[in-house]
Amino acid sequence: MAPKPTITPGSGRALVPSDRARAAIVGHLRAKSGTIATAIVQAIGEAHPWYSDLDADSRSWISMIVSAAVDNFATWFDDDTDEDVTPASIFAVAPRSMTRQLTLGQTVDLVRTSITAIEHQIDELMPKADRGPLQTSLLYYSRSTAFAAAEVYAWAAESRGSWDEHVESRIVDALMRDQIDEDMLSRASTLGWPASMPVVVMVGARPRAKDQAVAVDALHQGAEAIERQALGAVQGEHLVAVVSAGNDADSTGAIKLAKQLQDCFGPGPIVFGPVVAGLAEAHISAVEAASGAAVVNAWPEHPVIVAADSLLPERALAGNPGAQQALVTVYQQLVDAGSDLLETCAGFLDHSGSIEATARDMFIHPNTVRYRLKRIQEVTGYSPANARDAFLLRLALTLGRLAA
Repeated sequence: MAPKPTITPGSGRALVPSDRARAAIVGHLRAKSGTIATAIVQAIGEAHPWYSDLDADSRSWISMIVSAAVDNFATWFDDDTDEDVTPASIFAVAPRSMTRQLTLGQTVDLVRTSITAIEHQIDELMPKADRGPLQTSLLYYSRSTAFAAAEVYAWAAESRGSWDEHVESRIVDALMRDQIDEDMLSRASTLGWPASMPVVVMVGARPRAKDQAVAVDALHQGAEAIERQALGAVQGEHLVAVVSAGNDADSTGAIKLAKQLQDCFGPGPIVFGPVVAGLAEAHISAVEAASGAAVVNAWPEHPVIVAADSLLPERALAGNPGAQQALVTVYQQLVDAGSDLLETCAGFLDHSGSIEATARDMFIHPNTVRYRLKRIQEVTGYSPANARDAFLLRLALTLGRLAA
């Protein structure tokens, strides 16, 4: 013998045990369902000014939800054992995109206003004998409806979070591959990323104790704490961060920004590319930062936060075309400045940084050598008297001669 279904407190079966009497009440309610739904929509429009700001489709969806709610309540009152008439099913008539058009707070307001309007309509339209059971049952039904609305928005938030994470990862991957296009820029805009905001790309170690989602969330929170925006993705052992540079649109500002976000990365160096004008050019910064991160350990004395430009020699030796061309440009700057600077640079390096030896070999005064060394730094940005810069200049001379 099959067990009797459990009677839900507040349901029509609990309040009106007679199937015949309950069916009569439901019949009266369904006969007035159109009038009740119209009254609810009118009450919503009067109570909530934002309703009139919605587009026609959104208002139409709300009308469908209201009509479904009235019909669903009648069916639930008649037989709450039907699994297809749970309060959550009333939200199925609207597309999931509805959760983007209305906030959870607005939806709760709709539910509250709708329940109040139904109560008034029951008092005005239903026979006196029907009002008590319907009003009592409506209290239980409204509570379930509120929980159902919360579940719908929780599901939407979870799904949207997963989708946003997927889109974010694809954008960062496109930047690293130098495959950014209008489609990717459009996807970035859906995440609230302005197209014209200066950005810098940073590459560092991924946090060891965090999975990808947690690491990227920590990056978002870190950027938000300093009033910046960030896109992030874990690629292999690295965390890639695309960060809005704001007014700090230079190397010094980028170093400051990296220091503020240092805790978002794992232990080890953070390599940053040049600051660029916007996301459309961020692949330039991304490619340089990635190539720098790949070779940073070849310079044991590197600072913790290091610009990709500071790793030009290592990147060039590793075969990076951009770094090789940058060094050829340094050579060309010396050529364009005159043969004296080029010869002095080569002579100074050949004589292990000795001003006197260079002067004797070139038959010039040591002060002339000093003057030319100063000019070399002014022209190229690198000083032959600095060991690190001398290494770069030596490689620039070699690559420049090969290119010539």
